[in-house]
Amino acid sequence: MGFGGGGGQAGGWSTSATGHGGDFRRGLDGWNDDDLGKIYDGEVVSRLAPYLKPYRVRVAFALLGVIGFSLTTTIQPLLVGFAVDAVVRGDLPGLSRMVFGLVGLVAISWMFHYLQQTQTGYIGHRILYRLRTEMFGHIQKLSLSFIDRHEVGRIMSRVTSDVTALQELLTTGSLTILSDIIVLFIVVAVLIQRDVELALVTFASMPILVGVMIVWQRRARMAFVEVRQTISTVNATLNENVSGVRVIQSLSREGENARRFDIINQRNLRANVSAGRLSAAVLPIVEGVVALSTGLVLLVGGMRVAQGEVTIGVVTAFVLYISRFFDPVRDLVLQYTQIQRAMAGGQRIIEVLDTKPEVVDREDARVFDVQGRVDFDDVTFAYVAGRPVLQHIDLHVAPGETIAFVGQTGAGKSTMTNLIGRYYDVTRGAIRIDGVDVRDVKLSELHRQMGVVLQDPFLFSGTIRDNIRYGRLDATDEEVEATAGLVGADGFIRRLPQGYDTTLAERAHNLSVGQRQLISFARALLANPRILVLDEATANVDTQTEVIIQTALREMLRGRTSFVIAHRLSTIRDATRIVVLERGHIIEQGNHAQLLARDGVYARLYRMAYAASGDAGVITDNMTEVAPATS
Repeated sequence: MGFGGGGGQAGGWSTSATGHGGDFRRGLDGWNDDDLGKIYDGEVVSRLAPYLKPYRVRVAFALLGVIGFSLTTTIQPLLVGFAVDAVVRGDLPGLSRMVFGLVGLVAISWMFHYLQQTQTGYIGHRILYRLRTEMFGHIQKLSLSFIDRHEVGRIMSRVTSDVTALQELLTTGSLTILSDIIVLFIVVAVLIQRDVELALVTFASMPILVGVMIVWQRRARMAFVEVRQTISTVNATLNENVSGVRVIQSLSREGENARRFDIINQRNLRANVSAGRLSAAVLPIVEGVVALSTGLVLLVGGMRVAQGEVTIGVVTAFVLYISRFFDPVRDLVLQYTQIQRAMAGGQRIIEVLDTKPEVVDREDARVFDVQGRVDFDDVTFAYVAGRPVLQHIDLHVAPGETIAFVGQTGAGKSTMTNLIGRYYDVTRGAIRIDGVDVRDVKLSELHRQMGVVLQDPFLFSGTIRDNIRYGRLDATDEEVEATAGLVGADGFIRRLPQGYDTTLAERAHNLSVGQRQLISFARALLANPRILVLDEATANVDTQTEVIIQTALREMLRGRTSFVIAHRLSTIRDATRIVVLERGHIIEQGNHAQLLARDGVYARLYRMAYAASGDAGVITDNMTEVAPATS
């Protein structure tokens, strides 16, 4: 489908309180991005474990690396203890063996760690790639109703933040947890084997650490959730204000918006300071418990050395093992929040992947060449059940006709064109193209033979040539330039520094609105659609540009079935038929002269426009419709 435009809008501030210090809220779409989730979610694990299957061999090597690294690093303090005993005994050959053994263990430990890191890095990045690719492709296939209901920022969060959190759990996080558990068991086994009494002294401080960490984790969880909530609001507000800066400056809202942003930013500051204090408190607590345990082991161990019950090497090994013992305990508690975040991210990813497109191809969907006849047969449609936007529409359009839709805001004009392209399915009745129900046609084929130019032209990153070729990648440079010439865009394009190879700025702001619209016309025309939709395509251009666009329109409309929504009579006056909509019903139709002679609603709107502007070529904005996003 040859899309010629489209775009978003800069949203406004939503407040649930008035003015000073109020609670400035974002729109709600039913998604909760702030919960951390369960510590274990069987559904998430079972659904996402298959992502590891293609890498079974690498997972095995990664596990080997984890186990090997855990074993080699845990045995090192034991060798240090043996070396100390060798020194005390004056056993130089034994000391040499321990030193060489320790060096060898370090080298082996490094190799195992390298194996683990390379394998987990390989697996992690490919899972990240696969998940994001699948989510991007899936979102591209979802119906417009899904985009209507959900904020773009939240959708992006699922493709970025949630996938990253899950990737960390599937690779580094899960292996870190496994490594901590292995180390903990090895240390406990070694300590008990070496000396049960000193092992019990070492373990005596663990309940203190576990209790402190549980209390800390509960408070930290709430603090980290608040940080996530507040930074989400800060980012959304920044995005909104950057996108809407023209409106903000035109209404002199800089001061008020700065005040409101300061309130939001202060909340984020307080949340981060609170979370920072909690994070800063945990390390001294752990170090204090380690110091307490070390002191107890030195005290009891020193007394037993003096009594000849244990050797200095055993006490030395215990002292070295203390940090090895408490580090996994601390890490496992700290990993608790990461696991919750990953489980919640996995659940949200599944939520997106399980969302089914509401508009899909039937199994026996057809492919055929469109001639251009369009029939609305008793069409009723509602975005929300029980609130119809269109009711009992009967309209029959012959190939090559140009149909103009006129009506007040909310009359259903844009909805009519959306239904032709089957971006939504009718609630009742049928829309047929060349006698075939659009629900029986493959969506890709239907969209390929339709072109749409919207009020706000949306151009993509890349060059002007890339944008014109966007809907037909096999077009030659000569075809691109010839099409631009047909719509009157070739002249200004060639005057640009790099001509057709000029790189566009973000949203093509280095071009005027009229120039962007002409490029969108060229994009739609190059796709050679049989059915063309112009949704207020001339609303934002000046009179001089409109003259150029009118010439382009005559070329675009020739030989095509066209549907035009516009408030400028210069665009619709020559239409084959003008269809007047009111509250979802067709109340009048005919050409410009016929409707004026009928002296009905169209004539009244025409006179209102003439009286308001002194120019019969313009209909006032009362006749425009904003395409419903959440009707």
